[in-house]
Amino acid sequence: MKYIYEPRASTIIYNILIAREDSYPWILPANVCPIVPITFLKANVPFKFVDISASTFHMDLDQVEGRIKKRKFGGVLYVHTYGDSSTPSEFFNSLKNIDPDIFILDDRCLCAPSFDSDEPADLTLYSTSNAKVVDLGSGGYALVKDGFKYLSVLLPFDQQDLIELESSYKETVQKRKIFTYTDSNWLETAALAHAWCDYREKIESELKISLDHRAKLNTLYQELLPWEIRLPQAYQIWRFNIRVKNQGKVMHAIFNDGLFASSHYASLAGIMAEGFAPSAEMFSNKIVNLFNDHYFDLQKVERICKVILENYEG
Repeated sequence: MKYIYEPRASTIIYNILIAREDSYPWILPANVCPIVPITFLKANVPFKFVDISASTFHMDLDQVEGRIKKRKFGGVLYVHTYGDSSTPSEFFNSLKNIDPDIFILDDRCLCAPSFDSDEPADLTLYSTSNAKVVDLGSGGYALVKDGFKYLSVLLPFDQQDLIELESSYKETVQKRKIFTYTDSNWLETAALAHAWCDYREKIESELKISLDHRAKLNTLYQELLPWEIRLPQAYQIWRFNIRVKNQGKVMHAIFNDGLFASSHYASLAGIMAEGFAPSAEMFSNKIVNLFNDHYFDLQKVERICKVILENYEG
């Protein structure tokens, strides 16, 4: 097992795809962050979406296995929804039994960073960019099994291209329109200025600060919000997540009070690739992500919970 690190986690995904020269499509969950399928589009690697499970909120493992039994796929990208750190090791092993050549990429970008080398996936991916559990403003790293080819590709980068891309995909997701990709210099690939040991030391230092702060805020969220609208504890690290029937009204009330929240992650089926993912669609229309990072404090938690209690329908 070896470590690799780049300016962004998506840079690592791109480099893996380019090095593998995949002609077979990959399987992605419909509720993946939009930048992931866009990275596949940039690398000219095809992909298919599968729905999520209504019980686990992760990609539907039965759907994935069923598809792999029917045809050849280059890889599976598994996402830990809202940072739930549980790993379906038996599932990964079963995929390897079906097709030993399939590449398993375990996307843990919303999880707390770890340097555990016992992960069963071929590549285990973490992010330290904006709004992650450890927010260093940039950076991503991965644990890669020995024997897999990895090449750091150097591409031109233009910050304005990235801004325009983000604006474009956010609009298409919001309006549920078909996304048309036009290649540009949006992907940052230049090597990070600091050495691996310094980067790792910074992650480990900031992780403790982040987790302590999140635990303090989460305790207050748990005290103030009813259990029936809260997601299980495993999904409450990256943000504190609630599920309500009237997401739009709650979000509107929060912003009207001068606060902020988010509603990640929408289904991309029918937007960035064909298909329909009813569970992902239904789930994303009810979730409100409440902040528990350095942008929030206990006073803001009290204020936002008051707004929620006055407006939610459970």
